[in-house]
Amino acid sequence: MTSPTLEREHKEGSEHRDAAVAADVIERARGLVDPVLRAAVDSLPGAMRKVAGYHFGWWEADGSPASAPSGKAIRPAMVLAAAQALGGTPGDAVAAAAAVELVHNFTLLHDDVIDRDDTRRHRPTAWRVFGTTEAILAGDAMHSLALRLLAEDAHPAARGSIRWLTDCVVELCEGQQIDCAFERRDDVSLPECLAMAEAKTGALLGAACAMGALYGGGSEEAAQAMDGFGRQIGLAFQLIDDLIGIWGDPAVTGKPVGADLVARKKSLPVVAALGSDTPQGRRLAELYVLERTLSAEELAQCAAAVEGAGGRGWAQGESCERMAAAMAQLAVAVPEPSAADELLALAELVTRRTH
Repeated sequence: MTSPTLEREHKEGSEHRDAAVAADVIERARGLVDPVLRAAVDSLPGAMRKVAGYHFGWWEADGSPASAPSGKAIRPAMVLAAAQALGGTPGDAVAAAAAVELVHNFTLLHDDVIDRDDTRRHRPTAWRVFGTTEAILAGDAMHSLALRLLAEDAHPAARGSIRWLTDCVVELCEGQQIDCAFERRDDVSLPECLAMAEAKTGALLGAACAMGALYGGGSEEAAQAMDGFGRQIGLAFQLIDDLIGIWGDPAVTGKPVGADLVARKKSLPVVAALGSDTPQGRRLAELYVLERTLSAEELAQCAAAVEGAGGRGWAQGESCERMAAAMAQLAVAVPEPSAADELLALAELVTRRTH
């Protein structure tokens, strides 16, 4: 009979191995994709090039070299891992991986403007440094760069990938629009919030996996299943992100404590708490409608109310359910589990992250 201590040590050892595999996959993805990203950004006109490079963490606002964090690279790693899982060569999918990363960062530039966020990756956001107009235009240019990379790619999967990516961008924009509309409503339901999260976060991870499947030689049916896998991973990602937005350590996240509560965001755990019909949920609703800046004590009360009303526990449980749904979709596209080891390691990394 296995002791609880041995089971825990086995689980922790497995998690460390998964983390090491994911870190290796991401590092290899960076090595392949970063030169393509830099070449694409270098092709931009000077002013937009400066904004984009600053956003990526490659240089300071004055153009001098920098070594700031440049993002997690999970999405391009997913493209390459999906291509490999379907029997292809990751190096053949580099243009698709770079295109996905450009689209992701174009949305971040725009999101920071829309949300009026002051920091990203432990630095002032691009719009704070260069201005709103410059950040928006740089984001637009990065979107165009993504499509150009695919249009110029000779791989047979490039044409189908353009369709996946363009459809995804429309869905992303819809998700952002709905998210903004939620800020003006007090009656947001959990199903609505989940649908918004799938559009805003799940769609791009789904497209990344689907595009990787196409570049790996997979069928349209396999690409659809991989899209479903990525979308479920994206929802798990968003659930964890929402928890970090409330309880994340600012020293790790680079954002103020309780950043989402400060902004009164209708994040998934918050909506779950507001709809709980509990005293804590009602207290949270009272605090959320106050038309002034919340004090540190009130922010702490908000966080406690979300937890007390069950929002934190629900989000953690829902994240596990979304992971299970993702595994079911993955099994359809990749019947041999060992072929998907790197994808699974990335998925585990997404749901165990702290920032």
